[in-house]
Amino acid sequence: MKRDILDSLQRARAAQRPVALVTNLESGRQALLDGETVTGELTLGGPVLAQARQAILDDRSATLPGTDLFVQAFNPPLRMIVVGAVHIAQSLVPMAALAGYDVTVVDPRKAWATDARFPEVRMSTEWPDAALTTLAPDHRTAVIVLTHDPKLDDPALEVTLKSPVFYIGALGSTRTHAKRLARLREAGLDEAALARIHGPIGLAIGAKSPSEIAISILAQMTQALHGAPPLVKAQVA
Repeated sequence: MKRDILDSLQRARAAQRPVALVTNLESGRQALLDGETVTGELTLGGPVLAQARQAILDDRSATLPGTDLFVQAFNPPLRMIVVGAVHIAQSLVPMAALAGYDVTVVDPRKAWATDARFPEVRMSTEWPDAALTTLAPDHRTAVIVLTHDPKLDDPALEVTLKSPVFYIGALGSTRTHAKRLARLREAGLDEAALARIHGPIGLAIGAKSPSEIAISILAQMTQALHGAPPLVKAQVA
């Protein structure tokens, strides 16, 4: 690997930007796709660029069909943003970390968002809409809304629904969720946006305890991440 490509790759990974390394398996020449910038010896035409970008979105590495080009995707860790430092979050956060997620807990209620309750977890005590704007959730991010308080949940959802996150889940019963949707409609969100919310949150596995509900949430997130069909309806929580 040439030094300029290695330096560009290291900078991108340090900044947690998704990039793709394209290698010609015949000649060994390489190019790095970082956003709109291509570094290296290879000239990447439109179709190759499109396939390299798709490889980043799919988080997969493969030889491009009909070519000698191998695309290696380098993605930052999956992210999970949890709004609400509640009991379910205390179970969900370590489970998500074990599954490879970089987790941030958002809750302006400082009595809840404490190091004692969430040891070694990144936390924000900003108001949820401000925190989510700063965190800039992308297509590799899941946002979990757990406060049960419209003053916190609704601003978080309004920001999140304008982002390309792969999963949005909101805690609450069917009745609570219906009221939530009505408020969000009044705020100007359309039906296509509202349909992205998994509410009530989690797969219907009969979960009762905070830990069981956390399992159901992580399972539904995984289902959404990999595009699996929704085999089970959401549970009431």
